Amino acid sequence: MKPIKGAVFSLALAGAVAAGHAPPVLAEITTLTDSMTIHGTPGLIDMPTAEVAPDAELSLTLSEAGPNRRGTLTFQITPRLSGSFHYTRHPHAVVGITYDRSFDFRFRLLNEGKYTPAFSVGINDILGTGLFASEYLVATKSIGDRVRVTAGLGWGRLGSYGAIGQPFGPRPIFNVGLGGTLRANTWFRGPVAPFGGVSFRVNDRLTFKAEYSSDAYTREVLLGATTRRSPLNLGLDYRLTEDIHLSAFALFGSAIGAQLTLNLNPMRPIARSGIEGAPLPVRPRPDMYTMPAAWGTGWTTDPAAQLGIQTALADMLAQEGMTLVALSLGATRAEVRFINHRFAALAQAVGRIARAMTHALPASVETFVITVMENGIPLSSVTLRRSDIEALEHAPAPALYDRALITDPAGAPNGLVMQPGLYPKFTWSLAPYTVFSLFARDDPLALEVGLRLSGRYEITPGLILSGAVTKEIWGNLDDQTWVSNSPLPHVRTDFNLYAQQGDPAIEHLTLAWYARPARNLYSRVTFGYLEPMFAGLSTELLWKPVDSKFALGAELNYVRQRAFDQLFGLQAYGVLTGHLTGYYSFDNGFDAKLAIGRYLAGDYGGTLTVNRVFDNGWRVGGWVSLTSVSAQQFGNGSFDKGIHFSIPLDWALGSPTRETAGVSMRQMERDGAAFLDVDGRLFDWVDEAHAGALSERWGRVWR
Repeated sequence: MKPIKGAVFSLALAGAVAAGHAPPVLAEITTLTDSMTIHGTPGLIDMPTAEVAPDAELSLTLSEAGPNRRGTLTFQITPRLSGSFHYTRHPHAVVGITYDRSFDFRFRLLNEGKYTPAFSVGINDILGTGLFASEYLVATKSIGDRVRVTAGLGWGRLGSYGAIGQPFGPRPIFNVGLGGTLRANTWFRGPVAPFGGVSFRVNDRLTFKAEYSSDAYTREVLLGATTRRSPLNLGLDYRLTEDIHLSAFALFGSAIGAQLTLNLNPMRPIARSGIEGAPLPVRPRPDMYTMPAAWGTGWTTDPAAQLGIQTALADMLAQEGMTLVALSLGATRAEVRFINHRFAALAQAVGRIARAMTHALPASVETFVITVMENGIPLSSVTLRRSDIEALEHAPAPALYDRALITDPAGAPNGLVMQPGLYPKFTWSLAPYTVFSLFARDDPLALEVGLRLSGRYEITPGLILSGAVTKEIWGNLDDQTWVSNSPLPHVRTDFNLYAQQGDPAIEHLTLAWYARPARNLYSRVTFGYLEPMFAGLSTELLWKPVDSKFALGAELNYVRQRAFDQLFGLQAYGVLTGHLTGYYSFDNGFDAKLAIGRYLAGDYGGTLTVNRVFDNGWRVGGWVSLTSVSAQQFGNGSFDKGIHFSIPLDWALGSPTRETAGVSMRQMERDGAAFLDVDGRLFDWVDEAHAGALSERWGRVWR
């Protein structure tokens, strides 16, 4: 595969980092919108505008307009850059109906000024089949508070009606092939046609839109799927709530359409936060001079007194949804080692433990060391002075952060006493589960709902036996009857066979060992049935200093493919796979990950992932993989690429929980560039306890 095929997608992801919070040009009026076209992008009806959605807005649109049915996910990556993933059901000359996946990007070049319009450039269907390929330049100007006027020039599909010339020469004929191929030589080439329109906000809920469309719908008309009698389109957009819109359209003078738009924004929580119980107040110490006996240290030689302190502190942490693992007590210093089960913002857990320590510890203890534990190993220590906690309880959170010291735990301190009865520990749960595939091969939504019985047995700190069994209740994942024609080992494309035969199924059954082999190093060894499709041995080593923006990981696995019934059987295919991965966190809210190595199908290459990360735990990003697999071997889509997002449930519920809901969507599930899906990868949870993540959410330390 030639690297140029992924260039635009890679550059768009990397450009999101560079464009993160760049200062605007002529930044006087932002020209925000919550109005989406039938393509699920900011605009009028069928035509784009130079408007942008609010920063970080994530919009899902479902539309039925003319001959096409669409589902679109659009994300405002930065205040200027947005991207969209489309899944379109459209007419086909041979099979009648087919499905198409495509990506769009658009960039705001100029914000609206007092006398100048906003100005944007966009490229549609940048890596798909090219059926909806087009490019445009567009300007939008507000007239008062209710009217916006748009005019633009379009190429490709947007230059197919009312063309006024070919200023940059003819548009080369492009062989679509398997899709996913860059078509840069066609951009802004061929006939160019004007388009435009106007929107009128009748009131806070209702907006009227009218436009002149430059898309002739040539292909759809030739297939007899629609009749285009007029370039004029009309539409109404009704704002049911701030995040739900209903739209109706009259198109081409011959068709009608409707659309549902759902908006989510990390900066706009669904639920009011802070509905959890209030934390303990800081308990001030008695005055040293008027009550010197309270500052005595005789308790340091009294085992019963120390046991009472540890028991009281363990009870306070348990009420907050945390576990006291161990306590080290000295006359002036105490270290608490704990597991956080409840708070998505680790800083909130640290703040509540610090408050509890002011209640449980004698007055002479001035230094509090709060050490985060996960999977039996220490991740970071937050050191606070008790006098700072007392003085700054009602001050802004940054004041306490400036006094805090976040370090790597320097081994077990002297006198560390483990909380009795923690190991071995067995927990289990029986809960519903859902597995779904969005925008699948021939179905926009394939879904499975059932029950999952999970168990976890912590034998000693860091040594964990876990497993899960699933039983389907209802679903259509197993209705997918197509047979994979991939020339590669079928490491992912036989997923429908696993869904059909794996009921009930052993989702995973593993023994995992986590450790700290040296300072700044973390290790993992996992053995067993690692995921629904593969079993074997997975090993990992991560170098991650607690205060570093950079981390480096190495993973090596040997796995065998599991039998389709997902019980104990194995198939003949085995592979040695692994990656060297670099992680970096930027200062503008973005992070990046580059993994280079060997994938499940035996192909070699690399995967670049770029995410925008928010202080409240939201994560939205995308990835692109380029490997030794050729476009012909890979199949539809030519190479692996996709988008994903993860939503912390405390953002949606308003009450503290560490649970998240996430979705990944790729242009096509293929065998090339496939990773092993092993649970417990180190960086995913180690980084959450380090200085960067703590500082991002330190604002909740007093919550």
